[in-house]
Amino acid sequence: MSIPETPLISSNLLYKFHYSNPFHNNKPTTLYQNPPRISRIMWRNIAKHAISRTRCSQWFPRTYSFLGVTRDSVFLEKLKFGSFCSSLGFLDMGGRKIGEVLGNEDCMGKPIFGLLRNEIGCRLRGLCPNGYASVAEVASSTDVEDDVSAVEEIKELLNEMKKEHRRENINRRKILQIQETGMGGNKYRMLKSRQVKIETEAWEQAANEYRELLKDMCEQKLAPNLPYMKSLFLGWFEPFRDVIIKEQELYRSGKLRAGYAAYLDQLPADMAAVITMHKLMGLLMTGGEHGCARVVQAACLIGDAIEQEVRIRNFLENTRKKKVDKEDEDGGSESNAAIKEQERLRKKVTNLIKKQKLPAVRQIVKGQDNTKPWVQDAKAKVGCHLIELLMRTAYIQPPADQLADTPPDIRPAFLHSFKTVVKENKKTGRRYGVIECDPLVRKGLERTARHMVIPYMPMLVPPVKWTGYDRGAYLFLPSYIMRTHGAKQQREAVKRTPTNQLEQVFEALDTLGYTKWRINKRVLNVVDRIWTSGGRLADMVDRNDVPFPEKPDTEDEALLRKWKWKVRSVKKENRERHSQRCDIELKLAVARRMKDEEGFYYPHNLDFRGRAYPMHPYLNHLGSDLCRGVLEFAEGRPLGRSGLNWLKIHLANLFAGGVDKLSLEGRLAFTENHLDDIFDSADRPLEGKRWWLKAEDPFQCLAVCIDLTEALRSSSPETFVSHMPVHQDGSCNGLQHYAALGRDKLGAAAVNLVAGEKPADVYSGIAGRVLDIMRIDAQKDPTVFPDALLAKILVNQVDRKLVKQTVMTSVYGVTYIGARDQIKRRLKERGVITDERELFVASCYAAKTTLTALGEMFQAARAIMSWLGECAKIKTSLQVLTLQRETEKIMVKRQRTAFPPNFVHSLDGSHMMMTAIACKKAGLTFAGVHDSYWTHASDVDKMNKILREKFVELYEKPILENLLESFQQSFPALSFPPLPERGDFDLRDVLDSPYFFN
Repeated sequence: MSIPETPLISSNLLYKFHYSNPFHNNKPTTLYQNPPRISRIMWRNIAKHAISRTRCSQWFPRTYSFLGVTRDSVFLEKLKFGSFCSSLGFLDMGGRKIGEVLGNEDCMGKPIFGLLRNEIGCRLRGLCPNGYASVAEVASSTDVEDDVSAVEEIKELLNEMKKEHRRENINRRKILQIQETGMGGNKYRMLKSRQVKIETEAWEQAANEYRELLKDMCEQKLAPNLPYMKSLFLGWFEPFRDVIIKEQELYRSGKLRAGYAAYLDQLPADMAAVITMHKLMGLLMTGGEHGCARVVQAACLIGDAIEQEVRIRNFLENTRKKKVDKEDEDGGSESNAAIKEQERLRKKVTNLIKKQKLPAVRQIVKGQDNTKPWVQDAKAKVGCHLIELLMRTAYIQPPADQLADTPPDIRPAFLHSFKTVVKENKKTGRRYGVIECDPLVRKGLERTARHMVIPYMPMLVPPVKWTGYDRGAYLFLPSYIMRTHGAKQQREAVKRTPTNQLEQVFEALDTLGYTKWRINKRVLNVVDRIWTSGGRLADMVDRNDVPFPEKPDTEDEALLRKWKWKVRSVKKENRERHSQRCDIELKLAVARRMKDEEGFYYPHNLDFRGRAYPMHPYLNHLGSDLCRGVLEFAEGRPLGRSGLNWLKIHLANLFAGGVDKLSLEGRLAFTENHLDDIFDSADRPLEGKRWWLKAEDPFQCLAVCIDLTEALRSSSPETFVSHMPVHQDGSCNGLQHYAALGRDKLGAAAVNLVAGEKPADVYSGIAGRVLDIMRIDAQKDPTVFPDALLAKILVNQVDRKLVKQTVMTSVYGVTYIGARDQIKRRLKERGVITDERELFVASCYAAKTTLTALGEMFQAARAIMSWLGECAKIKTSLQVLTLQRETEKIMVKRQRTAFPPNFVHSLDGSHMMMTAIACKKAGLTFAGVHDSYWTHASDVDKMNKILREKFVELYEKPILENLLESFQQSFPALSFPPLPERGDFDLRDVLDSPYFFN
């Protein structure tokens, strides 16, 4: 009797295929519901091979196929399966031992032969006659000599199996993604193709450009007319590339055995050269030290970029070896090419079973992970050596018209030196190595941003959904769900976390990443006009440096010291201006590149505390007022009556200056009283009265002026489609979380957890209490109470601005010294106290008084902060979270200071993610900036309801009790301080508080 051929069935067809099983009362049974772990066809063919061997002398009389089972119970009882699949490392997920025979009632939907539930085509029942217990025994009984080449063949096979499975999942995800985005299939594929090019070809295009320019120079014997910095890059490129090539050749010949050499050889020299030049210059632009970058930071940054490019190139190279035709890519029926590939796979499996013993197979499977990340040490060494090579080959000389008759002044473009940084109020400093660029290079940096390569741009298609530590976000660029900054402990902690515990985190990040943005072209046009004219407006930095003061012609030491102090001050100011100019150039470079796109997306990931951030670093909604002003939602929604009111309230909030502290009705009235100013701002932003420039957030205010003007001038303002994000911000959010943790009634009232006629202003409240204390102190006898004189001086200086920063940072563990320095800066700005010593002692007194007022108003918060700090002194597993170096040493003092604010940040991150998921389910567009939640004006009321419900849901959980329990379970031998007492604040009052977020 011949065995009927088992047809090759497309996985896509099987996904929808229902098979009527004759042994289940002819009821339809879904044969394939979950993606297979390994190739079904491969295992069918293994079985066919085992059955058809010449040693099988007889066949059972009943006809059966791999889609069904025999009814012969005697036959089933005689079957015994071996451990072939367990040897391969495949898991039995059903709780049965591999080899256990299942009855007829178990034949469908349960794991057999070590495979997943609902598999078909691999239920090998009664396939090993003549006493063989398993396919494994049939295979291993052959007298075939071990063949070394089989190792490589098995590696190739396993890679093909992985790719096949991955391809099926990708096709399925692709179809779901197209459906979720609402794009047509062709449009999605076109945008995805562009996205792939952006991610994978950024550095290659830059290298090609330099190669072409060099070729043109050689042919025409002319230097191309390039921007200054790009011409420098071109001059450095060829010698830098050539010296890297020499190093790679030395490594390949065995003459270079340095630890970095093997890593450096994994990337073409021209790519390594371009990445190093651009990354170093980018750091010099944005490092904030005016043409100076720390060696360690630069080396790690460059090494990381080199590793990323190596991974991308390896992935692309592997992908090119085995292409899937268009029909299979579109999710259609299996093509001829795919069928041939299956046939080739079948033959290879048959051959490998003959050649290789199972222990060797297990060993190969164990070592299959080829994508292990480089260790931090390797990346730092690669980056450091590339910087060293660049310093050897990069030179610069002044323009010819500056040289006069002197010889050419050719000098290194970069120098290595050491700096000692002494923190304020510290006697000792820290010495570290830096790379400094020549002043001529520094001068050209600010106009270089638009020519820099920025690999992590916003995405043109929705990000890949997160499914693991390094699986999600960008299509090709390496993406990690948590920013570990090289901390191995943090990375391993995330990898060990069970996937089911991270599902809500994945969903929240996907929700944030799926929000579609676009450029507000009208605001960008105004920004460009201001920047071209020299900056200086709307908080934009002046494009010119501050001139240096002339040295006085005197021998007076006091005057000379004053001049030197002014020179230092001007240098500091110019360094800050330089950094700000570079930052603006980078932001505008991205905005100009994205302005003609219909929309784009920001993949998000987390820091170790659970706060979410866009992965693109320059132009995003977490950025400055300029960034937020030029961004808007790509999707628009009709305002409706409530949306029109919220747009007006939003404008008042952005104008600020005390207006944002009015009641909602007061803010509405403010906007309606300034309609003429709003219209003028929209019509003539730079030529008119420029009312919008008076706002605290001018560019965002201008954007709302334009949107509101268009709405009010339309025939029906309530049906006007608005793209404007409207923010709802927490009131001193850190203290809100502490008040909720401690059930603190007084603190809750101060930060708007309870309803009020107008928003409570915690900063004004603390300032008022400080003022009361100082008035009492000022009446005391100075001979008995020396601070009485300070109280008399400061009593007229106390306002919300003086104490605001200290109140804000109190929740993040500000110390007495930190509070003193903050208040000292505010007093110095006012110029009331000019003597340095008097300023210092006044700041000490004001800081002490402010912290006293804070302790009175937020007793529960201070108690919880102290409790968290005490727990953190103990060597707990949480301590690795504050460490950036891979060391077992615990910095107890830093740990105690850092743990309370980090814990609160994790709570506000949790609240934001819970709100994001709920808003998605409610059909809202959502964006989050820590304690600021954004949605369309028409949906603000819905979002307000959701975020309050989620806050209550979060704090109805026994958070501190659970934390203490986890400490006790981790360290049963240690004793922990008891939980602080808490008040009787009713959390559900938050649901009715209009100014909780407003």
